[in-house]
Amino acid sequence: MPISSEDLPRHLASGLKPLYVVYGDALLLAVEAADSIRTAARAAGYSERETFIAEQHFKWGELRNSAQSLSLFAERKIIDLRIPSGKPGTEGGQALQDYVADLSPDILTLISLPKLDWSAQKSQWFGALERHGVMVSADDIPRGALPRWIAGRMKRQEQTADEPTLEFLADRCEGNLLAAFQEIQKLALLFPAGQLSFEQVNDAVMDVARYDIFKLSEAMLSGNAARFARILDGLRAEGTATVLVLWAVSEDIRTLGKVLQAVQHGGNLGNALRDMRVRKDRQPLIEHAARRLKFPHIERAMLQAARLDKTIKGLRQGDVWDELLQLGLRFAK
Repeated sequence: MPISSEDLPRHLASGLKPLYVVYGDALLLAVEAADSIRTAARAAGYSERETFIAEQHFKWGELRNSAQSLSLFAERKIIDLRIPSGKPGTEGGQALQDYVADLSPDILTLISLPKLDWSAQKSQWFGALERHGVMVSADDIPRGALPRWIAGRMKRQEQTADEPTLEFLADRCEGNLLAAFQEIQKLALLFPAGQLSFEQVNDAVMDVARYDIFKLSEAMLSGNAARFARILDGLRAEGTATVLVLWAVSEDIRTLGKVLQAVQHGGNLGNALRDMRVRKDRQPLIEHAARRLKFPHIERAMLQAARLDKTIKGLRQGDVWDELLQLGLRFAK
């Protein structure tokens, strides 16, 4: 099981392992995790460091050569390998498998990867990394967990806030973890340690939410009408193309419909999710919606989406943004 980036400091305090793999789509958490590992390694005597960026035409033999050579002035070193695409290719995949099968205790290897899709996580090279290393997940913080994450970050600077204030902060920073981090740091500069009032936070914090269409779909599936409306307003203000908004929500509506049809015909919900190849991070959302809604409800939503598509194409009259709101509100609890 991977450990989260938030649990990493506790792990590092108990001793270092020869291989760490940091992967996920939250840049702030990934950078912090990699920095923590490098800092702990330097404190443990890993005084030399070599960095490799595995992009196109990268020579994978350099990785093995580096592991086999230490400088005259260092007994231990860090090999910092970054794979920006998350796709090492056939040669790279084999090189990684060979490399982790023979790890040196005098070398700490840190491998950084982006968020990986299902096929990459099922690959042989990723499986080899899992068997031999410590996997550090740096995934974005979901909206439901964001207030708790903010509270934890505020606690580090000896500040606290009540639940409504934390929810307010989460709304303002949703989808932009780096901006949330910066706003929390700003609070430490502006106010002393202790409890912060809503007024203090409201005056200090900018609206730094970065809305995206997938979070809109997430709000729809969970039945959170207020969040759906807020994100939809944000997308409209940012000038997001309505065709993209409709595409995102329609994809999940169609998937939900197929899952419900499979269950209607005697299928198992878990098997239906796998057969539809629903991503692991979205399976709980689809499952929750499938338990809450019936197929006729989804069928009517799909018909409304089809009419909305004609509105966007100019084939029928209507207010596109208002109809998008009405489509999302069909899923409200």
